Amino acid sequence: MFREKSRYAVILFFLILLFAAVIISMMLGKYAVSLTDIFVWLKSIVTGADILQDERLSNISTVILQIRLPRIIGALVIGAALGVSGAMLQSVFANPLVSPGIMGVLSGASFGAAFGIITFSSWALVQISTLLFGMLALFLALFIAFIYRSTSSLMLILGGMISGAFFNALLSIVKLSADPNNDELASIVFWLMGSLSVVDSNGTLVKAGVPLLIVLIISLFFGKILNILAMSDEEAKSLGLNAGFYKIIVLIISTILASLTVVMAGNIGWVGLIIPHISRMIIGPDNRYLLVLSAVLGSLFLLICDNVVRNAFPYEIPLGIITSLIGLVVFVIVLKNNGKGWR
Repeated sequence: MFREKSRYAVILFFLILLFAAVIISMMLGKYAVSLTDIFVWLKSIVTGADILQDERLSNISTVILQIRLPRIIGALVIGAALGVSGAMLQSVFANPLVSPGIMGVLSGASFGAAFGIITFSSWALVQISTLLFGMLALFLALFIAFIYRSTSSLMLILGGMISGAFFNALLSIVKLSADPNNDELASIVFWLMGSLSVVDSNGTLVKAGVPLLIVLIISLFFGKILNILAMSDEEAKSLGLNAGFYKIIVLIISTILASLTVVMAGNIGWVGLIIPHISRMIIGPDNRYLLVLSAVLGSLFLLICDNVVRNAFPYEIPLGIITSLIGLVVFVIVLKNNGKGWR
């Protein structure tokens, strides 16, 4: 396994790849933007030049700032949040099959968001509804496992499946209640498939993205705690850590991360399952590095997927469809080495 310096080098390598992907993402789209255009645009901003005096530069500035950059930032934050959320859940349960989607969190948050959209006029209440139902979905899955006094992988997954199915059924009721005449139903259906096309509508990038980024940064400091939680409760207690309390904190943080991504871009599945797998295979089980690499790879993966939906088809398809298709293929590949990186 990697030494400490080697792990830093691996993370730095993927950070460089992520930076390159961001630059390429600024260039890709219906309106052609070259690398030279980007450097000239950045130079004009640094020097304080009047961009409006140059029509070409003005158009580039509009395309980047109002269309591409919000989507890029959204992809980076959402991908990182889903990757870290999945890594935290897998670590605290010591289960490679646990993820926000499989534990029912995304289904619960999707129901909460759709319910909030047709019920409340305040965006803050929609966010609260999304968070509450995302947490409720997770604790319902845990409660089902608790009823049978089992923490086995199978029972946790079954609990998550039951929780997810329950909230998907409730979501169907919400869809039936939506008014199809004013495109309310169509908007909910498209949004729940996952998309970054409206990531900055109604100031979503600030209202949901900033809290998400704050929680994400906090979560990256839980690596050492997660390493201790991976031991037995007795060993954790001997090290002065209240295992039960910190497990609840980790569950709350991971649920907030997953739920806020639903607020921003709808239900984007598979990221929280496959990214931690790949990260463990690359860097090992030490959560101090695993969480950081999961954030970087999650951002990189979602940014690549968004570039595919923006440029590979004549019209934009929901992002959640692409992440599911790619995620299925990747998961089949990494499933073969599912035990690698846990020791």
